[in-house]
Amino acid sequence: MDDPAVRRQVAPVEVPPPETGRVLAGEFHQDAGYHVRRTRGTADWLLLHTVGGGGLVRTSETHVLATEPGEAVLLHPGTLHDYGTDPAAGHWHLLYCHVHPPATWLALLDWPEAVSGGSASGIGRIRLGAEVSARVQQQLRGAARATRLAVGRPELFALNAIEAALLWYDTQNPRQRQLDERVLRVLEHLDAHLTEDLDIARLADVAHLSPSRLSHLFTAQVGTPISRYIEAQRMELAARLLEMTGEPISEVARRVGFRDALYFSRRFRALQGASPSAHRARHR
Repeated sequence: MDDPAVRRQVAPVEVPPPETGRVLAGEFHQDAGYHVRRTRGTADWLLLHTVGGGGLVRTSETHVLATEPGEAVLLHPGTLHDYGTDPAAGHWHLLYCHVHPPATWLALLDWPEAVSGGSASGIGRIRLGAEVSARVQQQLRGAARATRLAVGRPELFALNAIEAALLWYDTQNPRQRQLDERVLRVLEHLDAHLTEDLDIARLADVAHLSPSRLSHLFTAQVGTPISRYIEAQRMELAARLLEMTGEPISEVARRVGFRDALYFSRRFRALQGASPSAHRARHR
């Protein structure tokens, strides 16, 4: 939530910027006395993801942003750093990373401004649900671990993990098309159980929705009905198996969830434009 009142209890002390290469990532458990102030900010981007407790981030002379678990703030280069533990929470558990991003990340860094009303603060904010937040935390911890272990090319491992975290944030960015966590849960279930019987009632249980509500939500979010999506995924997998293995077509059909090889062949031709045997021959 936003609170225009200045609630910080600790006197501001100038803190020097950390020494970083392209990336510095880590995890803090801070008490009520934690407070960082850098008047000129840093030359890198700073991401702060709240895991537990709460923090306060000053966005202007009159606004302080209170962050809660599942929320992240992104400070642009050169933006004032004035943040610390929210006294009302008493502690702040956060994941952080300083990063000099490649140009290809710029679209992923286009977050909604933390300050409403169109006044640019140089600080973005995104709220995540529990499931996407867990995925982001896994990636940010992976980035921190990569920098500590120094195995192979640690900087590249860390950058890859941070990019994956930013991609998960992007699924919940109001400026982009947001993916409902219940649909995400169904998509992951479909991917893991593609060869099984996948009736709408079972998928509705996975999403904790009624079958009709899931059908409507899935179509709106993914752009295709569930049954058509499942068939398309199965045929895509079948195409890869035909191209990369010598398994009989009946076995390919079984491995993608079809009990009837003839029906599989008809549906494959309808969606791929060639029979399974012709598709295999063309790619051999």
